[in-house]
Amino acid sequence: MTAAGPPSPSPDSDAALVARARAGDSAAFAALAGACRTRVWAICLRLTGNHADAEDALQDALMAAWQHLGSFRQDARFSTWLYRIAANAALAVVRRRRDTPFAVDEHDYLIVVDDHADQHAERDRVQAALSQVPEPFRTTLVLREYGELSYEEIAAHQDVGVQTVKSRLYRARAAMAALLRAG
Repeated sequence: MTAAGPPSPSPDSDAALVARARAGDSAAFAALAGACRTRVWAICLRLTGNHADAEDALQDALMAAWQHLGSFRQDARFSTWLYRIAANAALAVVRRRRDTPFAVDEHDYLIVVDDHADQHAERDRVQAALSQVPEPFRTTLVLREYGELSYEEIAAHQDVGVQTVKSRLYRARAAMAALLRAG
């Protein structure tokens, strides 16, 4: 076996796809966004609390990412950057509808719907509990659990310290546990 240098980026690597997308290649952007669409959807759904608002947030996030691709500095993964945009878009949708009560759509699920009623009920219960967690704590929890962002990435997104992120996560998890026990 011969020693080789660092592997050259494949034509479909994030860097190559970003370069193509910046040049106007919508298929390259679709490949980038498609690779993390499930998590982006989960972030939008968990932060907005219902299917219709999550769709609006997802659309807003993808449009914003496409329009601002030139500002992506590539100091983080594309998916991390898109998760941040999605969280901001979802929070913007929530703020726009703040004068209406927070509702949970009975058809909102992160996982593909299956035939087990107990699983559906449990997902509804978790979503209802999540909707009652105060916004900064809910956002932190969603970014960590559904977006799988690191403490540092969440801190940068929320413009707070890592200790604040840890505190928010602790409080969000404690609130969820209490709400689920009470429910």
